[in-house]
Amino acid sequence: MRLIDSHGHLQAEAFAADLDLVVAAARDAGLERILVPGWDRASSEAALRLASERPWLDAAVGIHPHVAAAVDDAGWAWFGSAARDERVVAIGETGLDFDRLHSPAEAQLANLRRHLRLGLETGRPAILHCRSAPGRRDAQDALIDELRRAGHGGPVAAAAFGDRPPAVLHSFSGPADYAAAALDLGLAISISGLAFRRGEEATAEVARRVPAGRLLVETDSPYLSPPGGPRRRNAPEWVRLTARWVAGLRAEPDGAFGAALVAAYDRTFPRPRPR
Repeated sequence: MRLIDSHGHLQAEAFAADLDLVVAAARDAGLERILVPGWDRASSEAALRLASERPWLDAAVGIHPHVAAAVDDAGWAWFGSAARDERVVAIGETGLDFDRLHSPAEAQLANLRRHLRLGLETGRPAILHCRSAPGRRDAQDALIDELRRAGHGGPVAAAAFGDRPPAVLHSFSGPADYAAAALDLGLAISISGLAFRRGEEATAEVARRVPAGRLLVETDSPYLSPPGGPRRRNAPEWVRLTARWVAGLRAEPDGAFGAALVAAYDRTFPRPRPR
């Protein structure tokens, strides 16, 4: 099966000792694309370096909601410039996390709005993290509201992206009607090993319903190992387990499903230079 990993933090400390082996294992598993998102300035700079060293990798630059309160206007200025770098294909990882609230909700919302504006300015989709506390959906509902306010699903996003997804729900978590609302706004949805955890049963139904051109898979490595992957540290090669599970849910042959994954990735994250 042809494979992509639409979200893998290869710049994380967990890979510092053996990154070359991790990348080689990903290639051996069939991966053709890996998107490496930043979560702050240092990790975004590291993502850019990885994309220079290994031109088949892509970078995203952004500020995670956990550290939203730590970035002031001067700190944000760097991201506005870096987002236009040819190695960058997406803006993020950003979003809302009302579960752990490492940054206050208002700081997270302000941070998200900056990223959404930057995505519309550059034509690079936003990579969206979204988590509510167990049994709640306030972050998901707030995210959909912010996307609509920013112009997603209307002429503003159409002018910037055409028919491409203007954002991606990374490591999908939430009810099926939340996914439906995101799809109505033109978003892509990415499935990770989180789908196998208790309480995430709705993700199986969502994975069946997402149109092929807007369905992605990911590891969120070094986190969220799927069943059958190593518990200690997830890595891009293990995206094959999630991909085969999703293909089975959709009753699609591996060959056709893999080709659709690569096509969806390239449509969502076009880049100005050849891979």
